Amino acid sequence: MQLQLIAVGERMPGWVGQGFAEYAGRLPPHLPLRLAELPLARRGRRDEPERCRRDEGERLLAAVPSRARMLALDAGGRQWSTEELAAQLEGWLQDGRDLAFVVGGPDGLSRECRARAEHCWSLSRLTLPHMLVRVVLAEQLYRAWTVLQNHPYHR
Repeated sequence: MQLQLIAVGERMPGWVGQGFAEYAGRLPPHLPLRLAELPLARRGRRDEPERCRRDEGERLLAAVPSRARMLALDAGGRQWSTEELAAQLEGWLQDGRDLAFVVGGPDGLSRECRARAEHCWSLSRLTLPHMLVRVVLAEQLYRAWTVLQNHPYHR
Protein backbone atom coordinates (compact mmCIF):
# COMPACT_ATOMS: atom_id res chain seq x y z
CA MET A 1 0.00 0.00 0.00
CA GLN A 2 1.25 3.46 -0.86
CA LEU A 3 0.28 6.84 0.50
CA GLN A 4 0.45 9.88 -1.74
CA LEU A 5 -0.05 13.53 -0.90
CA ILE A 6 -1.05 15.44 -4.03
CA ALA A 7 -0.86 19.15 -3.32
CA VAL A 8 -1.28 22.31 -5.34
CA GLY A 9 1.71 24.59 -4.95
CA GLU A 10 5.39 24.38 -5.72
CA ARG A 11 8.58 26.03 -4.47
CA MET A 12 7.91 25.58 -0.79
CA PRO A 13 10.37 26.86 1.82
CA GLY A 14 13.08 24.40 2.84
CA TRP A 15 11.57 23.74 6.25
CA VAL A 16 8.43 22.34 4.59
CA GLY A 17 10.39 19.75 2.63
CA GLN A 18 12.50 18.91 5.66
CA GLY A 19 9.48 18.48 7.94
CA PHE A 20 7.59 16.39 5.40
CA ALA A 21 10.66 14.22 4.73
CA GLU A 22 11.29 13.74 8.46
CA TYR A 23 7.87 12.22 9.15
CA ALA A 24 7.44 10.46 5.81
CA GLY A 25 10.84 8.84 6.41
CA ARG A 26 9.69 7.47 9.76
CA LEU A 27 6.95 5.41 8.14
CA PRO A 28 7.87 1.78 7.43
CA PRO A 29 9.04 0.77 3.94
CA HIS A 30 5.78 -1.08 3.26
CA LEU A 31 3.86 2.19 3.84
CA PRO A 32 5.70 4.86 1.84
CA LEU A 33 4.37 8.43 1.75
CA ARG A 34 5.17 10.35 -1.43
CA LEU A 35 4.52 13.96 -2.35
CA ALA A 36 3.35 15.17 -5.77
CA GLU A 37 3.32 18.93 -6.23
CA LEU A 38 1.12 20.50 -8.88
CA PRO A 39 1.37 24.06 -10.20
CA LEU A 40 -1.06 26.73 -9.10
CA ALA A 41 -3.61 27.91 -11.65
CA ARG A 42 -2.52 31.11 -13.39
CA ARG A 43 -3.94 34.06 -11.54
CA GLY A 44 -4.43 37.61 -12.72
CA ARG A 45 -5.83 40.67 -11.04
CA ARG A 46 -9.45 39.81 -11.72
CA ASP A 47 -9.37 36.03 -11.82
CA GLU A 48 -12.36 34.29 -10.42
CA PRO A 49 -11.59 31.88 -7.57
CA GLU A 50 -14.01 29.35 -9.09
CA ARG A 51 -11.98 29.16 -12.31
CA CYS A 52 -8.78 28.60 -10.32
CA ARG A 53 -10.45 25.89 -8.19
CA ARG A 54 -11.75 24.21 -11.34
CA ASP A 55 -8.38 24.28 -13.14
CA GLU A 56 -6.49 23.01 -10.10
CA GLY A 57 -9.20 20.44 -9.40
CA GLU A 58 -8.85 18.98 -12.87
CA ARG A 59 -5.11 18.58 -12.36
CA LEU A 60 -5.61 17.05 -8.90
CA LEU A 61 -8.13 14.51 -10.17
CA ALA A 62 -5.87 13.60 -13.09
CA ALA A 63 -2.99 12.96 -10.66
CA VAL A 64 -4.93 10.54 -8.43
CA PRO A 65 -4.11 6.94 -9.37
CA SER A 66 -7.20 5.25 -10.84
CA ARG A 67 -7.67 2.66 -8.10
CA ALA A 68 -6.61 4.76 -5.15
CA ARG A 69 -8.92 5.79 -2.36
CA MET A 70 -9.06 9.59 -2.48
CA LEU A 71 -9.30 11.75 0.63
CA ALA A 72 -9.79 15.50 0.37
CA LEU A 73 -8.22 17.74 2.98
CA ASP A 74 -10.81 20.46 3.28
CA ALA A 75 -11.75 22.96 5.99
CA GLY A 76 -15.37 21.78 5.76
CA GLY A 77 -14.47 18.13 6.27
CA ARG A 78 -14.82 15.94 9.32
CA GLN A 79 -12.25 16.17 12.07
CA TRP A 80 -10.76 12.99 13.53
CA SER A 81 -8.96 12.48 16.79
CA THR A 82 -5.63 10.67 16.59
CA GLU A 83 -7.32 7.47 17.73
CA GLU A 84 -10.03 7.83 15.08
CA LEU A 85 -7.39 8.41 12.42
CA ALA A 86 -5.53 5.32 13.63
CA ALA A 87 -8.75 3.28 13.31
CA GLN A 88 -9.26 4.66 9.79
CA LEU A 89 -5.65 3.79 8.90
CA GLU A 90 -6.11 0.27 10.23
CA GLY A 91 -9.13 -0.21 7.98
CA TRP A 92 -7.30 1.24 4.99
CA LEU A 93 -4.35 -1.07 5.63
CA GLN A 94 -6.65 -4.08 5.71
CA ASP A 95 -8.28 -2.95 2.47
CA GLY A 96 -4.87 -2.57 0.81
CA ARG A 97 -5.83 0.11 -1.71
CA ASP A 98 -3.43 2.99 -2.18
CA LEU A 99 -4.45 6.29 -0.57
CA ALA A 100 -4.30 9.70 -2.24
CA PHE A 101 -4.68 12.77 -0.04
CA VAL A 102 -5.45 15.92 -2.06
CA VAL A 103 -4.85 19.52 -0.99
CA GLY A 104 -6.11 22.39 -3.12
CA GLY A 105 -4.60 25.79 -3.71
CA PRO A 106 -5.32 29.09 -1.96
CA ASP A 107 -8.94 29.06 -3.14
CA GLY A 108 -9.61 25.54 -1.84
CA LEU A 109 -10.83 22.41 -3.59
CA SER A 110 -13.25 22.21 -6.48
CA ARG A 111 -16.70 20.72 -6.02
CA GLU A 112 -15.60 17.85 -8.27
CA CYS A 113 -12.70 16.99 -5.96
CA ARG A 114 -14.90 17.02 -2.87
CA ALA A 115 -17.52 14.89 -4.67
CA ARG A 116 -14.94 12.31 -5.82
CA ALA A 117 -13.36 11.98 -2.36
CA GLU A 118 -14.38 9.05 -0.19
CA HIS A 119 -13.72 11.22 2.86
CA CYS A 120 -13.35 14.95 3.40
CA TRP A 121 -10.99 15.46 6.31
CA SER A 122 -10.34 18.69 8.19
CA LEU A 123 -7.09 18.79 10.12
CA SER A 124 -8.33 21.68 12.24
CA ARG A 125 -10.97 24.36 12.54
CA LEU A 126 -8.05 26.77 12.27
CA THR A 127 -6.99 28.03 8.86
CA LEU A 128 -3.60 26.46 8.21
CA PRO A 129 -1.12 27.55 5.54
CA HIS A 130 -1.16 24.93 2.80
CA MET A 131 2.58 24.43 3.21
CA LEU A 132 2.08 23.53 6.88
CA VAL A 133 -0.65 21.03 5.99
CA ARG A 134 1.98 18.87 4.29
CA VAL A 135 4.02 18.57 7.48
CA VAL A 136 0.99 18.09 9.75
CA LEU A 137 -0.45 15.38 7.48
CA ALA A 138 2.83 13.45 7.39
CA GLU A 139 3.23 13.71 11.18
CA GLN A 140 -0.35 12.63 11.86
CA LEU A 141 -0.09 9.61 9.54
CA TYR A 142 3.12 8.62 11.31
CA ARG A 143 1.47 9.16 14.71
CA ALA A 144 -1.56 7.03 13.69
CA TRP A 145 0.78 4.27 12.54
CA THR A 146 2.62 4.37 15.89
CA VAL A 147 -0.71 4.01 17.71
CA LEU A 148 -1.40 0.83 15.74
CA GLN A 149 2.08 -0.47 16.61
CA ASN A 150 1.77 0.37 20.33
CA HIS A 151 4.85 2.51 19.88
CA PRO A 152 5.51 5.05 22.66
CA TYR A 153 5.61 8.05 20.25
CA HIS A 154 1.92 8.72 20.93
CA ARG A 155 1.48 9.06 24.65
